[in-house]
Amino acid sequence: MTRRFLIVPVLALALSANAAMAQQTPPAGGPPPGAGGPGGGGGNRRMQALLQGITLTPVQQTSIDSINTAVRARMPAFTPGVPPDSAAQAQRRALTIERDAAVRALLTADQQRVWDTNLTTMQANQPPRP
Repeated sequence: MTRRFLIVPVLALALSANAAMAQQTPPAGGPPPGAGGPGGGGGNRRMQALLQGITLTPVQQTSIDSINTAVRARMPAFTPGVPPDSAAQAQRRALTIERDAAVRALLTADQQRVWDTNLTTMQANQPPRP
């Protein structure tokens, strides 16, 4: 009998926590998680992979953050579930190349060697595009 009295409050608590989590809204000021592009899931993961093993100075980090913010503002809109048209894809690629060049230019020669190795590894691990 006591088990039944314990199960009811636990079940009610679990259901109310689930409802509260479903009502949460994503933070304002940025793309939804996993949206891709710099500042989103894809872009951030890519940048993290390229900077793997590189310790940035505070000045370098601030500069990279500024570059990412500027590029993010120029990225074409992305609607999850809708493939971008070829013009938007081309613009995204061009902005990514521009951002990578700007970030690489901020790095020291030793950091650039690590960046180049990370880039080569990333490219080797990418599946071929259709």
